[in-house]
Amino acid sequence: MEIALIGYGKMGKAIEQVAQERGHHIVLKISRDNQNALSETNLRMADVAIEFTEPSAAPGNVSKCLESGIPVVSGTTGWNNHLDKIREKCLSLQGSFLQTSNFSIGVNLFFEINAYVASLMNDRPEYDITIEETHHTEKKDKPSGTAITLAEVVLDNLKRKKHWQLDAPGRDPDIIPVHAFREPNVPGTHRVKYTSAIDGIEMIHTAHSRKGFALGAVLAAEYIRNRKGIFSMHDVLLGGGM
Repeated sequence: MEIALIGYGKMGKAIEQVAQERGHHIVLKISRDNQNALSETNLRMADVAIEFTEPSAAPGNVSKCLESGIPVVSGTTGWNNHLDKIREKCLSLQGSFLQTSNFSIGVNLFFEINAYVASLMNDRPEYDITIEETHHTEKKDKPSGTAITLAEVVLDNLKRKKHWQLDAPGRDPDIIPVHAFREPNVPGTHRVKYTSAIDGIEMIHTAHSRKGFALGAVLAAEYIRNRKGIFSMHDVLLGGGM
């Protein structure tokens, strides 16, 4: 498979390594130094594009891929307000698009586990919930896209909660507090805590390196290469992308 990498920072380099280990070729690398090379002509050298950049750049990058007829996988977070328009464009162009807050296979299993636990907690109002995330100090969005996805997964299954709120004070029957911490050299840790007056239950996912995210991104690219439509990592997990 021929891959275009849009974003060639730490994640881009990790994706390159994993892709090459799986027998793929990187035919285009876009960084801050050569953004003019993101053209339809260059993109058409690739079978699929993998995009990891910044929230301000992601909508334009993904649009360019879709307009060039190239399936695109995006791991950039913090641009949810543009996603509906991108999905509409993907459908109108009969393209292929997969965006997720986290490509880690472990994190996506973590989402599934938390959906189930949240459903069990519907009839246990004595347990209140808190979500915490810790990332490296270079991460720009806060809370992380993964923490937002976790909160949305819980809200879909824990009907007594109505919305999440960053750094919500105290205990509110309608709100899921989400707390975000930034520390040096932390790839990503997410913690979901249920606490009652007599005990507590915690579920934790800890990333040890970027390789798990990179592998998931490459698996997603392999999955959507010959498919049309809008996909998620849930589709990759269920559809044999592993």
